[in-house]
Formats: sequence, structure tokens, C-alpha cells
Amino acid sequence: MDLSSLFWIFFIFLFMYPQFMFRLKLLQRYNCIKELEKERKTRVIVMIHRQEQLALFGIPIYRFINIEDSEEVLRAIRMTPDDMPIDLILHTPGGLVLASEQIAMALKEHKAKTTVIIPHYAMSGGSLISLAVDEIIMDKNAVMGPVDPQIGQYPAASILNTVNSKYIDELDDETLILADVSKKAIQQVKEFVYDLLKDKMPDEKAKEISETLSTGKWTHDYPLTVKKLKELGISVNTEVPNKVYKLFDLYKQPVTQRPSVQYIPIPYKKVDYVRGKIK
Repeated sequence: MDLSSLFWIFFIFLFMYPQFMFRLKLLQRYNCIKELEKERKTRVIVMIHRQEQLALFGIPIYRFINIEDSEEVLRAIRMTPDDMPIDLILHTPGGLVLASEQIAMALKEHKAKTTVIIPHYAMSGGSLISLAVDEIIMDKNAVMGPVDPQIGQYPAASILNTVNSKYIDELDDETLILADVSKKAIQQVKEFVYDLLKDKMPDEKAKEISETLSTGKWTHDYPLTVKKLKELGISVNTEVPNKVYKLFDLYKQPVTQRPSVQYIPIPYKKVDYVRGKIK
């Protein structure tokens, strides 16, 4: 075999190998989802947003909740019998309000029990979706976040605070328009959150939580821990099924450089501090 043939074989291998590994990973994910469905007797829907990398070129694509996601989730819900519970495994920084609200309403209207399982975080639109279900299951160190709307690159609440701190003749038309949109956006999200919660708790409590989460009390990335959520009056279960962690591990990103976090990837049961050995 000549050098030219070896080169082309090597080139084809470089092109096909990432595709093969991607297909293998997809198969592993489907099998794990099937195992989880059998264990919990539910329809399992997975929505995990991480930085994906295109095969071969390694170009980063940042993921968030979009219309395509809501289309797929709604399609999965339509394919689920009314008497079958749904588990949504959720890992997301948030995304479009419209898409998040569509998913939230579809889950709320499903007749059987709905559950969101959060192994790490569900911020912004992910939190909005989580408020719609019958049960929230979170890792004890996982977090949710406020659902106050963002207008462009600014929080709606901050735009309103800025406008209220100045005389109207000091503001340009664009700022006034943004303030008007901000006021409407906050009111709309607050009403939507209240609608999600009103059937689960006393009316005044639902109004209080919707006000707290929607009006910019905290920064948009403020972590709502399990403890904080319970203080707010939101019920949380921390018994995450082990298979969820197994599935979550199948969404790890490929390592293209030296990893920033390293450890021996096996579970430790007991440490012998005297001998410094692992039992």
C-alpha cells in the first residue's frame, strides 16, 4: 500500500470516527432512557443544554431553550397517553420565554403526574418550566433561579429602576420604550407564574412567590438552592434516581484540551484515615 492510500485511509478515519462515536453515544443515551422509563414507569423526556462541539472542527455552539425544543417536548407529550406520568430531566441556563411557557403549559395540562428532575441546574426559563409540574426532584446541591424577564441584555426590573430614578425629559425615546416593554414583561411573567402555582397552594402564597421570582428581587443568576426554595414555600424532593446521574454522564462534552477538573472516577465508600487507603 502506497503512502497516498494510507493518507486517504487516515483522512477517512478522521472524518468517520467522530460520527461513529456520536452515534454510539446516542444509542447509549436511548438505552439509558429506556431503562429509566422501565424503572419509574414514566415517559422520560431529556432536555440538557451544554456547549456542544461539532465533529472534527470543534466549533462551540451554545445551547438554550428555543422554539425547536418546545416543538420536540410538545410532540413527546402528545405521544404520551393521558394516564402515563412524565419525567422531564432538565439541565439548562434558560432561554426564550415563549418556548419555556409553551413547555410549562403543556406539562401543567397533562392529566397524569409530571415531574422535573434537576441533576445540576435549571435557571430562568428552566425554573419557569419546573414551577409547572407536580413534583420537583433536585440534587441536594442543584439550583434553580429567578424568572424575571430580560429585555435585550438588561434585566427588565433594572430598566424600570433606572427610568424611575430620572426625570422624563432626561430620557430618550428608546429608553422610554424599553421601560414600557419591561413593565409589561414583568406583569406578564408574574401572572403566568401565579397561574402555574395557584392550584398547588393557597392563593396568597402563590401571589407572593410569583411576585418574588418575577420582579427582580435578586440578580437573574441568583442561585435558588433547595433550602431557599423550601423557605419560599416550593416543595422539593432531593431523592434523584441513580440512573439519572448515569444518563447525565452520557452528555459530557468531549475533552479537546487539558481538563480543568480531574479526579479518580470511581465511587468511594469508606476512607481509612489511619492507613490513608480506600476501602
